[in-house]
Amino acid sequence: MKRFFNRRETVVADAIAGLLHSSAGASLAMLEPQDGITVVLRRERDGSKVALVSGGGSGHEPAHAGFVGRGMLTAAVCGQLFASPGVDAVLAAILAATGEAGCLLIVKNYTGDRLNFGLAAEQARALGRRVETVIVADDVALGVGAHARGVAGTVLVHKIAGHVAEQGGSLEEVAAAARAAAASVRSIGLALTDVNVFDPAHESRLGDGEAELGLGIHGEPGAERIDVTDVDALTALAADRLDATLEDGPQVLLLNMLGAVPVIEGQILMAALARTRLARRMQAVIGPAPVMTALNMSGFSLTAIPARQAFLEALAAPVEPPAWPGIASFGAIVTAPVPELPGTFPSKPSANPLLERLIRKGADVLIAQEQALNALDAKIGDGDAGSTFAESARMVLEHLDKLPLAEPQALFATFGRLLSRHAGGSSGVLLSILFAAAGQKADWRAGLAAGVARMQDYGGAKPGDRTMLDALIPAIDAVQAEGDAAALLSRAAQAARKGADATRAMPARAGRAAYVPEAQLRDIPDPGAEAIARLLEGMAEA
Repeated sequence: MKRFFNRRETVVADAIAGLLHSSAGASLAMLEPQDGITVVLRRERDGSKVALVSGGGSGHEPAHAGFVGRGMLTAAVCGQLFASPGVDAVLAAILAATGEAGCLLIVKNYTGDRLNFGLAAEQARALGRRVETVIVADDVALGVGAHARGVAGTVLVHKIAGHVAEQGGSLEEVAAAARAAAASVRSIGLALTDVNVFDPAHESRLGDGEAELGLGIHGEPGAERIDVTDVDALTALAADRLDATLEDGPQVLLLNMLGAVPVIEGQILMAALARTRLARRMQAVIGPAPVMTALNMSGFSLTAIPARQAFLEALAAPVEPPAWPGIASFGAIVTAPVPELPGTFPSKPSANPLLERLIRKGADVLIAQEQALNALDAKIGDGDAGSTFAESARMVLEHLDKLPLAEPQALFATFGRLLSRHAGGSSGVLLSILFAAAGQKADWRAGLAAGVARMQDYGGAKPGDRTMLDALIPAIDAVQAEGDAAALLSRAAQAARKGADATRAMPARAGRAAYVPEAQLRDIPDPGAEAIARLLEGMAEA
């Protein structure tokens, strides 16, 4: 698969450099690069407050370096992709971050992390540093217990411990808060794909119709392989499994994206979560957001922690790292009433037998020409121009008895509202704009001129761009002089026909035809211009 990277060996170094160059890294620094040591830390560190150090293998961004900042981590130790950092790297982070208040190491429950962070803690203690460790084992996929993996719940532990540290808590108080959070947090993941660790020879273990429940953040196989189904069913499955492991009472839920889920699908997952049984216990929500990802895995994880007052206060406290998504109360969607919209028929109907006959004739022409105009449009577009005009014509006929035919200004305004509510396609919207603008002028001729100018403003096309304007503008220009209905319509029809025929030789500079090779357009009139010409020719005959 295609990826943005130079070499697998430089992925982590390039990613850390990118973070430090970015707006998210404005308050960050890193220890001078040495072999095996990649540590991101705050530029400004207060030794009178407990330092929080965490980390692990890279590939889970924004964890861990993305959560370095005031209110959360003091330093993050970044290993290679899905590989624990070495003892020297962890020790360097402890020594750089720790002041007289001491240091808390927050460690995910993987063997490599436990061993390397643990040994570094012992070496730091031997050097006189006050160091405590907390192990996070929040993944319930394989059962709650000592062998559970540390996953996205780790970030909640960062946030809760970080709040106590920022408030000036002692090392013992910070460690106690972190241990209370770690003991309470529970997570489970579900993914549609496994993860490719920048391996060109990677072969997915999942078929197109398969997903996994309970897989790890390094792509470890899930506890259960399941069939792909709709999002409500998948989300409910994960939520129910998580719910069965939780203590009684209200919960805070984190919806974490695992790396390759688009924003819109994350929002769909949030809506699906709101429809689960677990949602009845949700007091607050975090996300949907990526907090602990797995490179390009398409999946999500759910993390729950009891909605205790101390946890809620800590999770709601403001922090510096922009990767922290924040927390919000969970409940019913708040709605606001729709403002009263202008009526489609604000003016009383009135009669004008001649105009009614012309409108009927014009509508009949567009309906009769539907298939012919579609066929013309199919040669250069998507083949629906005739249907768009015919739909508008049918709608006008359906409401003909409601039109103020004796009042041109009111009639134009009504046409504008009618087309905006019922007409389809860009041509329907453009004609609606024309009539809406025309309805703002007392003189109907000036109104049409103003309307076609507004069409150009919004549509971006101009005469000569091969659009319906090439027939419409000459027709409107032709009726600016005085004359009876027959003379005006005759002049308008002739001008529109001349303009529509001229589009046969024009290059397309607007609309769908602009994407069609010029040779394919040759000697084919623009369907919109042709529709205007045929409409006016039919009305002139009447």
